Formats: sequence, C-alpha cells, structure tokens
Amino acid sequence: MICSHLANGSMAFPLVPRALRYVEEVARQGSIQAASRELGIAASAIDRQILILEEELGAPLFERQPTGMRPTPVGGLIISLSQRWKTDAGNLAAAVRQMKGVDIGHVRLAAMDSHANGLLPSVISTLVSRHPRIALEVEIVSTDAAVTMLMDDRVDLVAAFNVKPRREIHVLWSADLPLGCAVAPSHPLAARASVRLKDVVSFPLASQSRSLAIRRYMDDRHAWMFSERDAPIVTNSLQLMKKLAVSGSHVAITSELDTAPEILAGDLRFLPIIDDTARPQSIAVAISARRPLLRTGQIVADLLRDEVVGTLAEVRGRVNGGLRD
Repeated sequence: MICSHLANGSMAFPLVPRALRYVEEVARQGSIQAASRELGIAASAIDRQILILEEELGAPLFERQPTGMRPTPVGGLIISLSQRWKTDAGNLAAAVRQMKGVDIGHVRLAAMDSHANGLLPSVISTLVSRHPRIALEVEIVSTDAAVTMLMDDRVDLVAAFNVKPRREIHVLWSADLPLGCAVAPSHPLAARASVRLKDVVSFPLASQSRSLAIRRYMDDRHAWMFSERDAPIVTNSLQLMKKLAVSGSHVAITSELDTAPEILAGDLRFLPIIDDTARPQSIAVAISARRPLLRTGQIVADLLRDEVVGTLAEVRGRVNGGLRD
C-alpha cells in the first residue's frame, strides 16, 4: 500500500448507522466490553443494538465463545454492509467537498507490478505536487485481481493490461501495446529492425508465468513456443525477466511500457514482432460501471493516462530513432 497523503474521512462516519458500526467494532475487538472502551459507548447500548438486529433478522450475529465473540455468517454479512456503507459515506463526503471546489479525497487504485517501477512513481510525484490533499492508496495485483477488486468496490479505478469488456466495467481510456522482443544492445538480435517469433525462440527465453495476463495471452495464440523447445526461464517477476534480458543471457517477449525505463536508459533494445498472428496487448484505465467516478478519481485517472501516453511517445521515439541509425 502506498499513500501519498492522509485524508481525514472521519466526517463521513456519522452517516453510517450506529448499529452497523457497533457490530463491526465488536467483531474487530472480540468483545462488547472492548468495543465499548474503543467507541466510548456504554456496553449496554452496544449489546442492545446487537440484540435488536438479531431479533429483526431472526439469526444470531455472533458466537459467544470463551475466547471472545466471533461473527456468524450473518454477522459477516452485516460487517460487509457496514464497510460498504462507510465507503459510500466517504464518497458522499468527498463529493460534497468537491462541489465546493476543494480537491480533497481518498482514491484507491489497483495497478500492475510493472507500473511500480515505471509510470507510478511519476504519477505519484505529480499528484503530490499538484494535489497534495488527495490521498492515493495503491494495491499492486494481477489483472484478474484488479478486476475483482473493482467489482467488489474495494478500489475506485484500475490500471491494468488486457481488461476484457464486461457489463460491470467502464473503460475510461485504453491503448494498444504491440508485442516486441526485448534484448540487450550486445545481443545478436539487437541489430535488427524487427523480428519474428521463430527468430526469438532460437535464443534462451525468459517468460512470464501463467499468473500473468501476457503469458496466458501467449499460450492462447503461440503455445508452440513453449512446447517445442527446452523449457524457458519462467517467472512472475517482471524485474527478474528484465534483468536476464539486460544481462544478454536471455530474450524477453513483452511490451514497450513494461521495458520503458530500460529502453530509455539504453539498457535494452525493443524489436517489434511482425508476425501477423502477434496481436497487440492493451492497457486500460477502468472504473466500475455501477457508480460514478468522483473528481478526485478522475484527476488520478487523467494523470495515469497522460503518463502512459507520454512514456509511449518517448519510448517509440527512441525505438524509431534507433531503427534509422
């Protein structure tokens, strides 16, 4: 988790029904007495609210055990409801502040591992400089996990590769990322303007594991690369894969965005793959289609878009310049 700034969202909590807050705190503390001390509310008042909920629902919310109180499955549903209510209350408070022309808020972003060493540091630096009162929370996950978090309302927006269209997701912006082969400047392939996949497999290959979207993409379209040769190095670490390519011992199939820092530093050459079957990947900034994006979220989404567009333009200028040399 990365926070560029802390935002005060406590004003939103009075909007959450007290019964929900009491249940969540009892579950967190493990007893009514501990929750009473934490909330500064009489234990009898907390117990009364829990009993009222249990009577209305016709089911217990907690198991009373010698070691403490544990939520039942019904109690777990109440806790989830409380957390969603707090998120909505926080969004309401942020929306009201933004209607007053104040950019204060908390934005939750799910992004990819490659972004952590590429575009995210620059995005965060710009955000802190221009909008110091916007808090940014970043979770580094896979595309599948990012989409799940978005649909579960655990993040406000995602920056992810190969996001598949679906009714629950609204893509704000996307761009194609053509496949290429990343090699060290000293590698035998480095002098070429482009390559075909059959050229790539003539050399030791560092490949992504199937936990990553690009490898599943490659398996679906080019499984022969991994079945008709000695096993490549397989890893879920983009950093390791790039280190192997920089060393000259391996080649890597990836995108310009994944290898942008190394391309711009002159540590890697990016050779476009020109096979007709080598379809481009994509990068997208997306939100949930079920709820509107607040102004603070739009600010972060715009920064992400601008950083990707600028990085790709710079990298492609370097790659094209290298082709002319």
